[in-house]
Amino acid sequence: MVTLHIEHAITDLTAWKTAFDEHADFRRKHGVRAYRVQQPVDNPAYVVVDLEFATAREAERFRDALVADVWPSREKAPALIGTPVTRVLDLVEEG
Repeated sequence: MVTLHIEHAITDLTAWKTAFDEHADFRRKHGVRAYRVQQPVDNPAYVVVDLEFATAREAERFRDALVADVWPSREKAPALIGTPVTRVLDLVEEG
């Protein structure tokens, strides 16, 4: 299992989550198998998202699609602040 880990600042969780939910088909079409959305307990203006993929290539392609098609658009990413930090992670061990 491979994870695309994304972190970024936001202006409003409700607006961000609405946009995230509207992209459910986009995620599915790009091979996202599962996701997790988290926030630091001390920072409501920040989100951490983990998207699960079968392969690193799928995760990289999805990241590229976000960079090219979603994040530059205020309509598609209305609450995004700045440039998200991303990492493609390979699962080494799970307990």
